[in-house]
Amino acid sequence: MNIKMVKDNNILVEDENNSSKTGSVQGKQTSNNQIDWQNIDIKENILNTVSVDSLSKFQFIPFEMGDDFVKVAVVDQSDLNTQNALKFFSRKAKRRLEIYPIDLNSFNNLISKVKNKFLGVENALDVYEQSKENENVGGIKLRKRKETVKILKDAPISKMVESIVENAIDSNASDIHIEPIADHVRVRYRIDGDLKTVITLPKKIAPALVSRVKILSNLKIDEKRKPQDGRFRINDLGRTIDFRVSSFPTSNGEKVVMRILDTKEGLMKLDKLGIQGRDKEIIERLIHEPYGIILITGPTGSGKSTTLYSMLKLINTENVNIITLEDPVEYILEGVNQSQVRPEIGYTFASGLRSVLRQDPDIIMVGEIRDSETAELAIHASLTGHLVLSTLHTNSAAGAIPRLIDMGIQPFLLASSLKSVMAQRLVRSICQNCKKPIDNLPEGTQQQIKRELSSVNRSVLKERGVEVDIDDPNSKVVVYEGVGCPKCQGKGMKGRIGIFEVIDTDKDFSKIITQGVLGTKLEDEARKSGFTTMKEDGLIKVLTGLTTLEEVERVTEDDDEEEQDNDKYVKQINMSAESNDQSRESTNQENAHQEGISQGGDMVVNNNEEKDPPSLDPGNFQ
Repeated sequence: MNIKMVKDNNILVEDENNSSKTGSVQGKQTSNNQIDWQNIDIKENILNTVSVDSLSKFQFIPFEMGDDFVKVAVVDQSDLNTQNALKFFSRKAKRRLEIYPIDLNSFNNLISKVKNKFLGVENALDVYEQSKENENVGGIKLRKRKETVKILKDAPISKMVESIVENAIDSNASDIHIEPIADHVRVRYRIDGDLKTVITLPKKIAPALVSRVKILSNLKIDEKRKPQDGRFRINDLGRTIDFRVSSFPTSNGEKVVMRILDTKEGLMKLDKLGIQGRDKEIIERLIHEPYGIILITGPTGSGKSTTLYSMLKLINTENVNIITLEDPVEYILEGVNQSQVRPEIGYTFASGLRSVLRQDPDIIMVGEIRDSETAELAIHASLTGHLVLSTLHTNSAAGAIPRLIDMGIQPFLLASSLKSVMAQRLVRSICQNCKKPIDNLPEGTQQQIKRELSSVNRSVLKERGVEVDIDDPNSKVVVYEGVGCPKCQGKGMKGRIGIFEVIDTDKDFSKIITQGVLGTKLEDEARKSGFTTMKEDGLIKVLTGLTTLEEVERVTEDDDEEEQDNDKYVKQINMSAESNDQSRESTNQENAHQEGISQGGDMVVNNNEEKDPPSLDPGNFQ
């Protein structure tokens, strides 16, 4: 479909066979022959075929529907992505399109009107209560599964689930929680890391709602005693979105959590994730190495898996064999052999890794190193010609090294195999549409920011776009905030971005790992190659208007405490090593003493008899 800008009422019309013609369309018009966008009334049924999120993204909105046509207001008719979306919408609506130009301000006002998010849920609930007043569908007391499934596929229940899902997508939520409470059902979305209650429903609707999600996810609707996992997929204007579903029995009934996995939005380039400058250069270089191990550390929910997927996307080519072990598989990557571990049947990361090594892999991704056995196998794989990507639960990049040593990895093996360690957190981003500098930032805060960044190489600051002179006490520090606008729904914050720290284990760094250097000395060595901590990376993003000072403080406030804990942990390792040395020395002295007694005379028993050779049973060589 080739859409062109037209004037007055000559509107391009596309029929179902994609043939184009020019026609005259009469709409609700003002005296100057323009549609009155302020007073136009859009019926809900027109929007059932497309999500509000897609309308906002491609900047078009259907506002009137006939038997064989749909009138659509479009901001930029020349945009190729918009044209493709309109093609998809035309096929889905099974009607020809009549395109009307609209200015951006009118479009934003119109899109705000149609974002009455839960009108669909409320209407569906009314229909459900009217039609099922005398039926116990929620309890699933029907005898046959087919009858149950048929009822759960009826319009009211389906409409409720559909509306909840679509509104979550429109809100850019990452998770949907459907939770039975004592006297009602609470639906919550996780948006930019925070859970928010968006609607409550009658308690009696909960079992039917959960069962409908189970049907979509191909789960057993009659199994309510134990957790189940599943997934389903939807397509919205050519956009593929996966939902990872988990059901969980609680005292008030089954709870369902749906993780929203937008394959297009989730698999982003490194700079979109927030990996910039030196850190980006290191990662892009090392992921093309033929062997070695790259680790990503951080707590649960810090975006480690998303970063791993973005790395795999960069190196996923036809000439390499990539195999992943995940728990669970999140994004589906075309051309990548993805396998989900199942500990309940003995298929763990460790056992899976042994099998993967027999599959002729070039690149291996291990979802998480959880135990000593997995750590040893991952190190072994990286030393035998494979590139290994994995995650570890530590709070800093340097903290990964003593953790692996504590798991039993010898320092010389770690130094030979480890290519890089990256730690990360997620912070909320300032809405770039309504960003403005903060006036009158307290002088104490300005000086604190300068002190925090004083250890950062000045060339790194300049490369990252920091304009303030850290060494000049009179140089003004400028930070930003979002004031709120329609694009961020008045919040001033929109989306999330990562803050990172990346250690490049070059020859000098590998040498100090071999020497057993741990703790803050590792970071001191890393700084020689331009290393910046997560807090420093966050402050750089504050000064460049990507996030706020409060967000960086929120996710890094425990860093100082963790450094102290790491130092204590390192001391414990050293004390343990000294204790073992003393124990071995004491044992050797005692053995020597006993040997001296045995050679003294009366206590010698068969001293001249030849001892039996050690057993050569293969069982001794495990």
